[in-house]
Amino acid sequence: MRNSAVCVALLSGLGLLSSCQSNLVPAATPTTAANSAGTTPTALRGTRWLLRQVGNQPLTASPDKEIYLQLNAAEERAEGQAGCNRFRGSFTLPAAGELRFGPLLATKMACPDLNTETAFLTALNNARRYRISADTLYLHGESTATVLATLQAQRQ
Repeated sequence: MRNSAVCVALLSGLGLLSSCQSNLVPAATPTTAANSAGTTPTALRGTRWLLRQVGNQPLTASPDKEIYLQLNAAEERAEGQAGCNRFRGSFTLPAAGELRFGPLLATKMACPDLNTETAFLTALNNARRYRISADTLYLHGESTATVLATLQAQRQ
């Protein structure tokens, strides 16, 4: 998405910025996290992660639009589908197991129900840590005690 009329902020209450500019910060850490079973986890970057649960709320699959997150393998760019609207922004990996999203900008289409979309974008905005177990990505806030969102690698 370029600096255009399509690029708008969702809600300032979510901590999203209204500018289409962002600063990229180089990643200095690996993009996968080891899991307890010792198997090779799915790569964090370059994988299309489908949203399966936000907080304690499981999602029912929609054949129309999959809600997903994808982190670019070469750049610190995130993009995805939040439900009704597409989003893009930056991310950083400050240390092993840490993930932070920069400003996430989204289209602003009229949608009948934005509850899941708002919850997903809020989870991304509040994410500070992550854990990958096999093909499942768990996003956490400051504490790993609470899972903000659960995503599963898309099988091809």
